[in-house]
Amino acid sequence: MASSALLLLALVASSGCASLPPGVHYPKAVSVALEHPEETALGRQFADAGVAHPGLSALRLVPIGIDGFLLRAEMIGRAKKTLDLQYYIFRSDETGRLLAEAVLRAADRGVQVRLLIDDFDNTGREAEVEALDAHPNIQVRRYNPLAYRGHIQLIRWMEMVIHSPRLDYRMHNKLMVVDNAIALVGGRNVGDDYFQVDPGSQLGDFEVFAGGPIVPILSRSFDEFWNTTSSIPVAALATGPIKPMALEGYRHELARHRREVRADGSDYATRVLSGEPLTGMLRGRLPLVWARATLWYDTPEKKHVEEGRKGGRLMRQVIFEAAAAANSEVTMISAFLIPGKDGMTLFEDLNRRGIAVRVLTNSMECSSAMAPFAGYLHYRRALLADGVDLYESRDLPGNVRGTGQNARMSSYGNFALHTKLYIFDRKKIFIGSMNFDERSLYLNTEMGLMIDSPELARQGGALFAGLVQPANSYHVLLGLPPGAAAGQPPGPARLVWRTLEKGVPVEYERDPSRGFWQRLMVHLISLVPMDSQM
Repeated sequence: MASSALLLLALVASSGCASLPPGVHYPKAVSVALEHPEETALGRQFADAGVAHPGLSALRLVPIGIDGFLLRAEMIGRAKKTLDLQYYIFRSDETGRLLAEAVLRAADRGVQVRLLIDDFDNTGREAEVEALDAHPNIQVRRYNPLAYRGHIQLIRWMEMVIHSPRLDYRMHNKLMVVDNAIALVGGRNVGDDYFQVDPGSQLGDFEVFAGGPIVPILSRSFDEFWNTTSSIPVAALATGPIKPMALEGYRHELARHRREVRADGSDYATRVLSGEPLTGMLRGRLPLVWARATLWYDTPEKKHVEEGRKGGRLMRQVIFEAAAAANSEVTMISAFLIPGKDGMTLFEDLNRRGIAVRVLTNSMECSSAMAPFAGYLHYRRALLADGVDLYESRDLPGNVRGTGQNARMSSYGNFALHTKLYIFDRKKIFIGSMNFDERSLYLNTEMGLMIDSPELARQGGALFAGLVQPANSYHVLLGLPPGAAAGQPPGPARLVWRTLEKGVPVEYERDPSRGFWQRLMVHLISLVPMDSQM
């Protein structure tokens, strides 16, 4: 056993001797977004509509999971010239394969496709990704890849630990742009759970559809990430030459999968044929809000900016400055909540100024990722002491308001938040990929839109209100200290969780969880000082 561990360590150490990042010297062409989107139907439509709204972009919130899938499918289907996709995770599950097949069909009709995905959480897909890259109209790159290209998870984790100064920095961005004319940006990755079609896991999230002048700006951010030295062509990482036959085999597999899913009568597959919701937006049945939107994103080489070795943008400054400028209230939904020292200083300042702060995050029972929740435990009492009105989501919502899914899916009791949304004074709304945790603040690259729109802020606030209603969340409060009611010397104030179950008010005196083992593991992990990695 010891010799095996030493061998693994040697493999990882030797793999790390490769250039950093691996393949950095591999020749790759610089490319940029479509120069003249007005030459496409989508580009002309939004250019013409924008004449009546100078300087403003056409926007619509996308809070429903299945709509996130349908929009992507139809947007890909409408592409005429270019298709750019940038994701932290691109799964090869039912919806992921349907979208991969749609991408292939777009490339077959001449659309130039660029696919940029982070390397860390996309294991087991090398053959599929390489097959896509074999298409003459598709280029695939990996952001900040590991040197080890196998599927043994232990080796990958060991490399992450040994080379953490480089590999800690991940690309968490989520963006899709069609013909440099319309875009979808927010918090959703590509996968069944993100589109809320998987009974075993449903992740509620927000995105915003965009058309108009903000889209070329989004494309420029994609170009910056695509052309950075950390984005490596998959051909540079392949263990051997990529064979054209692999593409044909993958094409047949995806087409067969599409036929099987439609034959099963899956709602999300058959609804693609309806063309909604994109057709509704383009024809005016689903109203778009015209508003001023500003893109903010971390510099691709965030590590160098953090270390002071180069200038660049840091996303956290935008959120901190917008919150600090608030006059009355700040509302926040963050799947992971680990504020760190700087975040707590911000909450303390808001409390001193009398700014109402409402925050929703995941409860223990919702948390499949136990380490981030363990980090959150260190801040919960301090957040409450700073006047934060704190809520935690339930895995079995009492109703579907705000969840982004239907009653049947909610009934499985596997709901969790994946949302990252911030509302300032009910006038501005920020939608993007950034959680209010130390990983998002200091390690991952993130992006999002700050939108000046009381209407979209109202819509976001209504969704927040739906999620925090007593039937859908736990209201976390500081209760009476033990012994206070009996006239004994009071101890520290205890936490209580108030909710509504089957119409009856219920109060818990410890974290609602999935059982003893989950609670034990979370508390054990909380003893390890690793908040900065969460």
